[in-house]
Amino acid sequence: MKKIFQYTICLVALALPFAGSAQKQASPYDMTINGVKVIVQPSGNDIVVIQTIIKGGVQNYPASKAGIENLAMNALTECGTMKDDKNSFKDKLDKVSAQVGGGSGMDFASFSLNCIKSDFDEVWPLYTDALTSPRFDPKEFDRIKQDAINNLRASESSPDNAINKLAKQTAFAGTNYAKEPQGTVASITALTSAETKKYWQSIFTRSRMVIVVVADLDKATIEQKVKALLSKVPAGAPFVEQKKSYTPATNSFKEEERANATNYVRGIASGPLPGSPDYNAFSLAMSIFASRHFLEVRSKHGLSYAPQAWFSGGTTPYANLSVTTTEPDKYIAVARGLIDKVKKEGFTADELKNEKTGFLTGIYYRNETNEAQAASLASNEVLHGNWKRSIQIKEDVDKVTLQQLNSVFNKYINNITWVYQGDPKKVTPTMYTQKETPKMPAEKKAF
Repeated sequence: MKKIFQYTICLVALALPFAGSAQKQASPYDMTINGVKVIVQPSGNDIVVIQTIIKGGVQNYPASKAGIENLAMNALTECGTMKDDKNSFKDKLDKVSAQVGGGSGMDFASFSLNCIKSDFDEVWPLYTDALTSPRFDPKEFDRIKQDAINNLRASESSPDNAINKLAKQTAFAGTNYAKEPQGTVASITALTSAETKKYWQSIFTRSRMVIVVVADLDKATIEQKVKALLSKVPAGAPFVEQKKSYTPATNSFKEEERANATNYVRGIASGPLPGSPDYNAFSLAMSIFASRHFLEVRSKHGLSYAPQAWFSGGTTPYANLSVTTTEPDKYIAVARGLIDKVKKEGFTADELKNEKTGFLTGIYYRNETNEAQAASLASNEVLHGNWKRSIQIKEDVDKVTLQQLNSVFNKYINNITWVYQGDPKKVTPTMYTQKETPKMPAEKKAF
């Protein structure tokens, strides 16, 4: 379960990165240059981080081309530029210990620069060359394509990856969120350097861009550098981000026989759209529920080593329950019983008070670096349409009331899409789909 936990933390950090540095520093601001919003967070240190964001993510390509955007972002540096081949490009970066690179996720792609302020004038041309004149060398492209295929094949043996893929493809079948940003072996194998270069040119437009700067650079310098970059970027057609609610009509269950050491269960429920009034309250509610879920499943009933619950808050937001267990029928009785109890009795004032403190502390801790602050500003701008949410989160969280907390949990945690991988003889599908909650099993000592 370690990999799922790491993935969850990364996903929550991306979807909920609300805060900048807690240290006093100059106020952040934004400006528009050639039609592109540029968000600037003075850093109070000598590190320069710049992220160029391309909106859309899985919205940008069909399922048959899954992985093309992530591969394109990787190719920007791994295939060299028109001025430098791969080795020359990397040697110049290594000389000043700078980093340039990117990747793509469910909702947007990001291409980052990280260097010391004194090296910025040397690194910036490399960064802009990678964006505006990538080489997409066929030989190097085939190399990174094969690396991507090898990674995908290696991940196929992971039960954690398998249950995550089954859950998404079941819950979001026929929608953008069923696509895998890393692609599939089949989709990646079919891609060519020419096709991927053409794809990059189609999405690298000012209409899809946001630029985030976390650095102590004066405004005039930022304006001059960014204006020069954007003069090489086409305007592009207007882009409209697609947000979609996931609201399953009924409880459902899908099983797959798989020779795992144990059995894997994942449930997906609804969640509030980013930018909506329910979002912060639901984030807190799911954090408290995660603690209750862990206590009930592991400590009281000894059904799993690492049960989890969390909120994935992208353009198609959803709540998750996850467990590995030798007794899946007992787990569903405990999980559904816990949900019913929370709906009936609600959370407590002490739970909300403590969660607010822990929630904010975690956010401030995660956003200590320039890189994390840039990611926070970027994701809040793309997902919520409001980068300032990144620096206003304490005020927003403080406003959440106990009534709101209980109301949003009742509103969104209703029908659940359950998937299962393991021994089919160990699971009773009707327990997951029946209207009545199964009888709660007796508690036993934690293991």
